[in-house]
Amino acid sequence: MNRIIKLLILSDLLIYFGLGLTSNILSIFIKDNLQSTIAMAGLATALFLFIKSVLQIIFSKIFSKEHRLNMVLIGSFMIALTPFIYSFSTTLKILFIAQIVYGVGAGLTAPAWMSVFIKNVNPKRPGFEWSIYSAIVSMGIAVAAYFGAWLVQMWGFRSVFMLSGVFGIAGALVLLKLYSEKLK
Repeated sequence: MNRIIKLLILSDLLIYFGLGLTSNILSIFIKDNLQSTIAMAGLATALFLFIKSVLQIIFSKIFSKEHRLNMVLIGSFMIALTPFIYSFSTTLKILFIAQIVYGVGAGLTAPAWMSVFIKNVNPKRPGFEWSIYSAIVSMGIAVAAYFGAWLVQMWGFRSVFMLSGVFGIAGALVLLKLYSEKLK
């Protein structure tokens, strides 16, 4: 496994660990702290996924190979910004803005990240390297989901959202090391 693949895995582990901290608690936050409904929590998730889905196709068409690193870095920082916006959300409108930022960031990151990974994966072991990526990131999310729920009981939502954002920024910063690497 080459250094580029390791950096991509480490970055996603940190970003998704941070997001995993909020995975179990966001609906509860929306219902209890924003005095809204579970249906609105579903709408918030749908808004993110719809924006990501549409934009990743558009961004993959309009940006070239030379833009990949910038796309991954900018998108990752936008994703990392999302939990900080959650922490200051006092209305559904602010939370929906966070979901839009998240969707744009993920839409920007997804095609570029996959392109870099695919081009740099070991051609003799692509299934193994994708499996390592999936296992590491999934285990990180699993651990984070438990700890996020536990930590919100101790510290409250805002602290967990802030911690989530810190992990996201750390993951995005890891990507800066890709600029010194020779990408395929």
